[in-house]
Amino acid sequence: MIIQSFLRWAETAKTSERARAANALGRAWLQSHMTHDEREAALMAMTWLLDDPSPKVRLALAEAIADAEDVPRSLVLPLANDQPHIACQVISRSPVLSDVDLVDLAGRGDSVTRVLIASRFIVSIPVCAAIAEVGDVPEIEAMLDNPGAIVTRGSLRRISERFATDPQVREMLLEREELPCDARHRLAVGISESLGACNLIREVVGERRLERIRREACETATVVLAGSAPAEDLPALVEHLRCAGSLTPAFLMQALCSGRFDFFMASLVNLSGMEDRRVRSIITDGRFHAARALFESAGLDREVSEVFVEAVMLWRKAEGHDYGFFGGIASKLVAGFRSSGRSDEQASALIDMVERLDIAEHRQSARAYASFLALAAA
Repeated sequence: MIIQSFLRWAETAKTSERARAANALGRAWLQSHMTHDEREAALMAMTWLLDDPSPKVRLALAEAIADAEDVPRSLVLPLANDQPHIACQVISRSPVLSDVDLVDLAGRGDSVTRVLIASRFIVSIPVCAAIAEVGDVPEIEAMLDNPGAIVTRGSLRRISERFATDPQVREMLLEREELPCDARHRLAVGISESLGACNLIREVVGERRLERIRREACETATVVLAGSAPAEDLPALVEHLRCAGSLTPAFLMQALCSGRFDFFMASLVNLSGMEDRRVRSIITDGRFHAARALFESAGLDREVSEVFVEAVMLWRKAEGHDYGFFGGIASKLVAGFRSSGRSDEQASALIDMVERLDIAEHRQSARAYASFLALAAA
């Protein structure tokens, strides 16, 4: 009888009065001791209020029940699909909404809806994956900034694919230690592309020189990533670079020269299709012809493969010494090729690159030594 009286009263009551009544009814349903019949009647009344023409009434109801765990879904879901300022109360707070509900809302909703979902106290793995797949920059930023969002490496990888050229998202991704190495490489490429697209830089540096600087910077960054990548990330990184066309002979030689041996091995495994154990056995102990056959099976030409075999042989002799590859090995490789009188075009280009790397390494060492002396003298 009380609920019937309420419904009759609500038909003629002012909007502000209905809003206060809706809020009071929601709180009473959650907090008061009602009989079963009274609760059912109250639920019917709140369901009826979902059709109230005034958003203020529906907002008051949403505010009353948003944090409750035992509110029927028949109330929560309609409010979650209401006008944004009403839906936000439920979407951002309600524990009743399941992962399936949130994924569906993220797919059907607008940017505001997805920001609300990404800002919830806890955002589960499936919901984060959905936002990573369909979200725009604002909701991606909200999710990455939310400590309660459980963002997997796969979702981070997907975000890097979609927003590698966005500076804010890129910075937030690079701050995460769990970011996969192939995603870090994609972001590094995004930085170089952003610089290359800057008209001012193109005018000052010049088109051709900028392209060369950009390419060399990407290669250097990739080599650094290859050296710091965990062993479990190497196959994915190598596959990413292969698909991007980055596993060129020059890059492989740079990786070997820079001491990125595990990455170099993983690249040969990927390119040759051989097992890791077999590749390591050939590189560390195999004869000249076996090593050359391995490099040729990885797609290298005969002339270039011989340069790689010579580099590997020099690496074997240097292994265990205090100096790295550039501690005289590069110069030996270059001197040996020059003295042989070979004129193979591709091999010559590869040797020229090794010589440039050797020079750059010596210059970098000199800079570091000079900086050390300056600090010591200060």
